[in-house]
Amino acid sequence: MDGSSISRIALRWLIRIILALGVGFMFLAAAVALGERHMKGPLLHFLRARTGREIRIAGSFEAHLLSLHPRLSATKVVIGNPPWAPAGTLADIGTLSLTLELARPPHWIDLTRLEMDGASLHLTRDAHGNANWQWVPPRTRSAGPPLIRSLSMPAAHVELTDAVRHLQFSGTASAAGVSDPGATPFLHLIGSGRLNGRAATFAINGDPLATVSRERAYRFAFDERSGGSRLQGRGSIDHAFDFGVLNTSFAAAGPDMRDLYFLTGIRLPDTGVYRLSGRFARNGLHFLFSELAALSGQSDMSGTLSIDSTGAIPRVEGALSSRWLRVSDIGARAAGRAPPLSASTPLLPDTPLPVAGIRHTYAVVRFHASGLGVGRSTLHSVAALVRIEPGILAVTLLEAELSAGHVSGRARFDARAQLPRAELDLRARDVQLGAFDRKHLEDPSFDGLLSGRVQLQGEGKSIHELAERADGTLTAVLPHGAMRASVAELMGLDVSRGLGLILDRNHAQTPIRCGVASFDVHQGVLDARTLVVDTDKVVITGNGTIHLDSETVDLALRGEPKSLRLMRVRSPIWIRGPLRHPKFALDARHVMAQTGAAVALGIVLTPLAAMLAFVDPGLAKDADCAALLARSGTKTGQPSTPAVQARH
Repeated sequence: MDGSSISRIALRWLIRIILALGVGFMFLAAAVALGERHMKGPLLHFLRARTGREIRIAGSFEAHLLSLHPRLSATKVVIGNPPWAPAGTLADIGTLSLTLELARPPHWIDLTRLEMDGASLHLTRDAHGNANWQWVPPRTRSAGPPLIRSLSMPAAHVELTDAVRHLQFSGTASAAGVSDPGATPFLHLIGSGRLNGRAATFAINGDPLATVSRERAYRFAFDERSGGSRLQGRGSIDHAFDFGVLNTSFAAAGPDMRDLYFLTGIRLPDTGVYRLSGRFARNGLHFLFSELAALSGQSDMSGTLSIDSTGAIPRVEGALSSRWLRVSDIGARAAGRAPPLSASTPLLPDTPLPVAGIRHTYAVVRFHASGLGVGRSTLHSVAALVRIEPGILAVTLLEAELSAGHVSGRARFDARAQLPRAELDLRARDVQLGAFDRKHLEDPSFDGLLSGRVQLQGEGKSIHELAERADGTLTAVLPHGAMRASVAELMGLDVSRGLGLILDRNHAQTPIRCGVASFDVHQGVLDARTLVVDTDKVVITGNGTIHLDSETVDLALRGEPKSLRLMRVRSPIWIRGPLRHPKFALDARHVMAQTGAAVALGIVLTPLAAMLAFVDPGLAKDADCAALLARSGTKTGQPSTPAVQARH
């Protein structure tokens, strides 16, 4: 067979193959063209099987498959919730258009373009982290959602309920590619509406979708505003559209840190004008806040907090520190939410304690402050360890230094019952009493090293409520000290000498050998069991009550001079009125009738040894307090205040 014959045979086979392919292609094109009109049912069946979601198309449907980028479009599309979410609807879409492209396994398909017009999205996530927008079932590893190269979603209505972040949003959101002339369009997502009940806006700018890749991190910037607060930041996700691994830096500012709840869902305390910055990282259900730095008023705070949400109840661990923290910079008054101070304003706050949060949290937080301002006092080197188990908050370590003295203690708050219960055990040692006399700081009326102990337990939902139902004991001891001689003389009511020393501005001091104040506490009423101050000039005794519910005092003090006095008035000094501004007065009946019936004086010192040991076992061995103990067998009367008369 010659070469020409071979060529002819080859040519015939080539023509046959071309004809066969042509006929086959024609039949395939006809079949596809015919099938495109009938693909709606099989396609929906396939999508339901793969996603577990109910998908319905109530309007038109078109499929253009004879292309390198097949295109599907439909109207009146309804997408239901997945099996791990309650029955309901994820999205109602007026017009939906998808342009597809083949991808490498295991993803197979990506989206060249996604267009949604007239969309209404209903996004929900329960307290266990099950969200209806998730691509796969919760806690299931996946290759991630398809990549989207272009997105158009004008004015979609969005309803969001997120029980994990405590967010409620109702508003609109739009997404599109935006660019300067000649530049690749970057993703621009904006929205507005009501976030947690307040007007809010947000904007997110991301890397261009056209260049997105699974091998590169996707970067974005965000800006959110609500209630006067603004939250800004930049971040990245390790894999495009997979928010399981996320890293951001953020900065916030506004008139009240509490307003950040309306942007983040995280409950923070009331403050005045504030600034807050830090970093946030997420790896699955593990969250880390680091490099935290907050400023408000004269106070600062820094530290780290980590949250593990893999269990049913989040576990929080953290370490917070402050160079200077002023209590008055925190709370409703600092934020301007509280009414102005008045005579009726309680000293003890009546703000409800965070009972719900304590019942649903595990936490271990360490705190340290170089300086802590409490009213007019300053605590130094404050250290605390706070532990929370569901329903129980315990301060297992509390230590602080005063300019002279040391404070330590522990506390426990049990919120498991309908009415929470609290316990407090607080000790103070060698506290400089004169440091609290702000009017005479250089030459105080009383001075010395004070020690004391408080043991209380009570029920209530606020600090004020706990105090007004408290039971326990409060004892303070001044084993050594000094008081102005004029005050001692007036306590003995030697009118001529006491007033003379004051008018001459004589600041001479008289030693205090031992002083004890002990109160039994029952249902918020402090009943003076022992009030005694022993000096070389006078023994001061007293009795009465302090009411924590009304925050009022009703005490009577009386001095017994240790030498014969002329011009002496036999009358107790009354301390009465609100704790915020008590008044001191003489009993007019006794001033005008000095020769009248004797008034019961003194105290019963029998339980004094136990009181001293309650504060510090070593105090009972102090020489001067021991001398006072030696006289404990001498029983005298008690000043007869109205409160005492009512009890008897």
